[in-house]
Amino acid sequence: MSSQPSPEPAPAPRSVRLQDHFAGLTDPRRRKVTYPLVNIVTIAVCAVICGADDFVAIATWGRAKRDWLATILDLEAGIPSHDRFNAIFQALDPAAFEECLLGWIAELHEATAGQVVAIDGKTLRGSFDRASGKSAIHMVSAWATANRLSLGQVVVDGKSNEITAIPALLRLLELEGCLVTIDAMGCQTAIAEAILAREADYVLAVKDNQPTLHRGIQDYFIGRMEDDFASVAVSRHETKEKGHGRVEHRAYYVCAAPADLPDRGRWRGLEAIGVAINISTRDGKESDAVRYYILSRSLGAKEFADAVRAHWTIENSLHWQLDVTFGEDACRVRRGLADANLSVVRRAALGLLKNETSEKIGIKNKRLAAACNDRYMEKVLTGS
Repeated sequence: MSSQPSPEPAPAPRSVRLQDHFAGLTDPRRRKVTYPLVNIVTIAVCAVICGADDFVAIATWGRAKRDWLATILDLEAGIPSHDRFNAIFQALDPAAFEECLLGWIAELHEATAGQVVAIDGKTLRGSFDRASGKSAIHMVSAWATANRLSLGQVVVDGKSNEITAIPALLRLLELEGCLVTIDAMGCQTAIAEAILAREADYVLAVKDNQPTLHRGIQDYFIGRMEDDFASVAVSRHETKEKGHGRVEHRAYYVCAAPADLPDRGRWRGLEAIGVAINISTRDGKESDAVRYYILSRSLGAKEFADAVRAHWTIENSLHWQLDVTFGEDACRVRRGLADANLSVVRRAALGLLKNETSEKIGIKNKRLAAACNDRYMEKVLTGS
């Protein structure tokens, strides 16, 4: 009688409990622990969702919501003081902390395959400390434009810049099939290669930091526009919008990268070049902006336009919200690693609030609703 193969073990059950995803986070404390680390981070995340923007507010919210927190945490030791929150967040490893948070969010919200991922940097201005000589920290973030989620971030080393930080961020991300957009600072051959290594494609803005390439693309499009692209294949897309007292006329063109494009040989995977032209009219005055791009995938002009416009959602949906709604630039948390860790919490909280869609209100009012209504807070935390 032949033996039957053993059945494959069932996959581990998925967990959306915040505590489960922090179980493996290394506790930086070496002395006897009074407050479990999972309590510290869970209370902080929940408090920031509800409107707390510093450690005093986090501790105050924790005391006010002790009864509700006791339904999800063991609070035998009570609620930590704001100094305790501050001390632990100063010592936590931001990369490990973020990995735990992102693992939890990934269980709640599955990333949309093939979406545009925008990468851009932001300075936390309040983290500058003249007394200690500490410079303001600069974070480079990846933003999933379809899911409206922060996929990850890295701190730019004080002696470096975004050019070296972006490849480090790319190594952390699952990008297969995605379209990665970066402004001109990230238009570097090493970054283009790093994107391709993650099995993704790039749309990179080109400016004078790549003078030969920029001039070559500019001359190509100017020359072809003179005869309305009679001699080459082109994909076009145009839009006209009215609003806020102005008229915006946008035109997008994509052509295959010519074999004799100056500097082409340095750019691995380069398939196409694009131009985005924006003509804005307000009070009878006209202004224009022209931006050039290199692409590793041959996109139609409509898809190219969508990618270019989606890129700027990282400014409006992430950076602007962090400053205006979460008060990031005004936050004076700056000692140790606390500023970077609190930045991680803010980005996670913003993504969770954006993805809770049962209430048709802005992020500021969603934070208020979560603070006032425990059931709504649970919907934000669990994605249901």
